[in-house]
Amino acid sequence: MSSPSHRGYILTRHWRDAREGVELEFWLVTDAGPRSVLVTGQSAVAFVRESQRAAVEAVIRDDDAFVLRPRALKTLAQEPAMGLYARSYRAMLRLEKRLAEQSVMLLEADVRPTDRFLMERFITASVAIEADGDDAHAVLVNPRIRPIDAYRPTLRVVSLDIETSAMGELYSVALEGCGQRQVFMLGQPATPDTGTRDFVLTWCADRKAMILAINAWFREHDPDAIIGWNLVQFDLRLLQQCADQQGLVLTLGRGGKPIEWRMHGRREGYVFASIPGRLAIDGIEALRSAMWSFPSYSLEAVAQTLLGEGKAVDDPYHRMDEIERRFREDKPALARYNLVDCELVTRIFAKTDLLDFVLERANATGLPADQSGGSIAAFSHHYLPRMHRAGYVAPNGGTVGGESYPGGYVMSSRPGIYDSVLVLDYKSLYPSIIRTFLVDPIGLAEGELAGDDAIPGPNGTRFSRTRHCLPGIIANLWERRDEAKKHGNKALSQAFKLLMNAFVGVLGAPGGRFFDPRLAGAVTLRGHDIMRTTRELVEDEGYEAIYGDTDSIFIWLGRPHDEAEAMAVAERLLQRINGWWTTSLAASPGVENFLEIEVDTHYKRFFMPTIRGSELGSKKRYAGLVVNDDGDDELVFRGLETVRSDWTPMAQAFQRELYGRVFRREPYADYVVEQARRLQAGELDDQLVYRKRLRGKLDSYERSSPPQVRAARLADEINARLGRPPQYQNGGWIRYVITTAGPQPVEALTAAIDYEHYLSSQLEPIADAILVPLGTRLAVLLNRQPELF
Repeated sequence: MSSPSHRGYILTRHWRDAREGVELEFWLVTDAGPRSVLVTGQSAVAFVRESQRAAVEAVIRDDDAFVLRPRALKTLAQEPAMGLYARSYRAMLRLEKRLAEQSVMLLEADVRPTDRFLMERFITASVAIEADGDDAHAVLVNPRIRPIDAYRPTLRVVSLDIETSAMGELYSVALEGCGQRQVFMLGQPATPDTGTRDFVLTWCADRKAMILAINAWFREHDPDAIIGWNLVQFDLRLLQQCADQQGLVLTLGRGGKPIEWRMHGRREGYVFASIPGRLAIDGIEALRSAMWSFPSYSLEAVAQTLLGEGKAVDDPYHRMDEIERRFREDKPALARYNLVDCELVTRIFAKTDLLDFVLERANATGLPADQSGGSIAAFSHHYLPRMHRAGYVAPNGGTVGGESYPGGYVMSSRPGIYDSVLVLDYKSLYPSIIRTFLVDPIGLAEGELAGDDAIPGPNGTRFSRTRHCLPGIIANLWERRDEAKKHGNKALSQAFKLLMNAFVGVLGAPGGRFFDPRLAGAVTLRGHDIMRTTRELVEDEGYEAIYGDTDSIFIWLGRPHDEAEAMAVAERLLQRINGWWTTSLAASPGVENFLEIEVDTHYKRFFMPTIRGSELGSKKRYAGLVVNDDGDDELVFRGLETVRSDWTPMAQAFQRELYGRVFRREPYADYVVEQARRLQAGELDDQLVYRKRLRGKLDSYERSSPPQVRAARLADEINARLGRPPQYQNGGWIRYVITTAGPQPVEALTAAIDYEHYLSSQLEPIADAILVPLGTRLAVLLNRQPELF
């Protein structure tokens, strides 16, 4: 009789040292519900250079918790290596520090036991588990675990949000999900609570009762994932602090387990939270990971952009005052306000398919689904097991020095206004280079031994034709991405694309395990050669390349083309360029071509500005008019003021309208003059607010005082006088206006607006950038209306 089998998705992973070895605990969600899997008797693993064997043996000689064994392994420098095994992972880490004091480096000791267990079995997130005597309510001990194609679970999700006083004192906790709409509120209603409402409002006599009620809610309703806004760094962190103050354990994990907290090694004050059996997914970090971009990531701003609605009160000062007032006078209204935040987060996740993205990303990377970033860890997850099977062990991070490597190729631009500019770009250029030219850490190590049979690379590098890992990893991810695209799985397709592109950055990330400027340069410098050759091929066909950036080339077609004509030109160029690469690379260096250029965009009208104050063409800044999928004209801006958050709404609206008129060959002079008149008449005052970020602590700006810093200092001086908590001492976003008395925060304007500043620093540079190529400028147009001055 065969053992019962389950398909599952790994939610969380944990390890602990036990008497018989390291124990691994995995929480899975399956079609039959959540399951706990326990793997016992594991060894902590590291490696050591054989030349340092004596030094290691001298330290572990009297400790039977360690075993040193010969292995058919070597370092990338071709040094033989041995395996070191321990019953305790913490003991291994202590040994690592002790040996480091003697300049003896353990290799791969930083790989956590759970991660090593999964990666060596090629498991990312989706698994099949088989266990003898399976019981639906039992922990599965030492089952057989193997990877399977992406299993997509249906998760029970709850959105969590808290409200606090200005001093961080917990007032209420709202939970929306698992079929529940619940708010826990501190205190009692001011009057008998007889109102009807569409959610459950539970009154808590004190914060101890509130923490206990929250623990009970999670036990009863048992969500698989918790979502929120700034969830870990604020909400969960403050709940943990409140529980600690009350002498309680915050048991949000399955099985009544507490949150496992870990400080970030390089980001001061930043923490990770692992909740056994439950994902903790922050909406801000998930949106950024999925490449969503917003001028502001506040819940209000994102909700307004995506949903067309937001919170009832958003100004930070009025919001806090209103929260305090509702807590004193109308707690049910505060409860409803609290719950609305949960609902907005739930709807944003649904609108953007964020949950699908984070689940698919874990299936692609092998990292926990609620972990953002981690491209270096994802690279290791895929590379290390293949590296071991090839007979190599990995270096430690931070052990390789070297010069920085060149970035992507950026072609000098030719500024001006053009009709019909065609943009072609290479499909995943850097991953394609890795596949085509077999760029790889092991390939480099082996290529230096391969003699003339190796593939020559930039700067004297040589790569093995037969011994490598990364090209195969990229090929596998590429195939899986194509499969995801074929089945319309946008989240998985995006996850694979981001992962492949990130892998190139890993090779050039200082401090990373596989950092090597020669490897990163072998990719980027090859990219330079490819783009220069592409330009030559385009110009051989009689067209002019007016700009190029990393993997894209901008081609002026010489005269206006409609869409059909432009696509016909594009098809001829694609055949010419792609065919040339296939033939050329087969001849030398004798490799299969994976480079593929494709059509990106046809601009009916295109504008490349100059660098401000110069006649040279700019880089990474342009605008154009395209025909969208609906057949309508659409403006596209890249790097210009209208897509930058540090320009005012007035300037952004002015640029969109002015450029649109120029591109459509519509009259524009009267519009420019009218906007200048409206500015000085005070009709655009509500569009003159700057919004900029303070990237450091306020007191760190000692040598310079840019406008946002001066406005923030003034704001916090006013906060202190009014008895409010400071808002900007640790950075953050500031909204301010330039007045005749200098920059002032919007919440404390006392002087008149400096309209001359906005005319000369906002309207004029935007206008002149596109007017000068047309033979005029803002001052010329305004001089026709002397009454303005």
